[in-house]
Amino acid sequence: MELAKFFQDKLSLEYIKNELVRTAYSVEENMLTRLDPRVLLIWYCYFGIVPWFIYSHTILIGYFIFMVFLTYKAKVSPLILTVLILGLIGEVGLLFLLSLLFGGNIEAMLPMFWLSIKLASISLASVSVFSSLNPEKFSDALLRLGFPDKLSFSIAYGYRILPTLFEEFQQIILSYRLRGKSPSRSGLLYWRKIVYLLRIFIRSFYPLMLNTAKRSRTTVEALETKGFTYGTNNRKLIQLKTGYLKLTYLDYAFIFITFFYLLIVHSLHFVL
Repeated sequence: MELAKFFQDKLSLEYIKNELVRTAYSVEENMLTRLDPRVLLIWYCYFGIVPWFIYSHTILIGYFIFMVFLTYKAKVSPLILTVLILGLIGEVGLLFLLSLLFGGNIEAMLPMFWLSIKLASISLASVSVFSSLNPEKFSDALLRLGFPDKLSFSIAYGYRILPTLFEEFQQIILSYRLRGKSPSRSGLLYWRKIVYLLRIFIRSFYPLMLNTAKRSRTTVEALETKGFTYGTNNRKLIQLKTGYLKLTYLDYAFIFITFFYLLIVHSLHFVL
């Protein structure tokens, strides 16, 4: 009963909402939050793209160890890590079953293992960086890097609207549950209750999108009233808004340590 209560608390909608909001807004300070967001984005461009073109097992293991260390230092939410691990296991397992279906054997597990290491390295780099960037820093970093102003605003707006969407989604689900009738028996492995909740989740998406579309006109009018279009076309205002972004000795130290570690990992590849 204690174990069931633990999983029920961890899988509740309220817990998931709080964890996602905490991850999106990066309320906990860690090693990566003290860095310039431009450095983090450029750093991520390397570790999010280059590993796809690397097939050396030594280098992949080195990248994976580095990403595990940074994930620990970034204090990534256990919920995000659990979803990531389950996704990797499910994807690799599905590919292995497909290989067996088309005439493969147990030897296909080895390539699947290295594929999972590569995907895990890229995924850990993603969650480490984006859980350490709040919406304002992320948007301002894109502006300073020369990205279109509407793109940077859309990303920041998506972050900020996240709590509202979760709150709206929770209210819609509760309204369906109040007006509906839950199964009298849970069934084997609670399959009746699971099907009932899945049906509610699917039916809740359309009202959620409809309510979000209703608010879009109010949002646009509020932005234009505050001079959004004029502000995004004025470079002086953008420089004033992003003037706090400055490289410090921590940024240079992070770049140097990353370069030095990559040099060691690639040197081991040639030695081994």
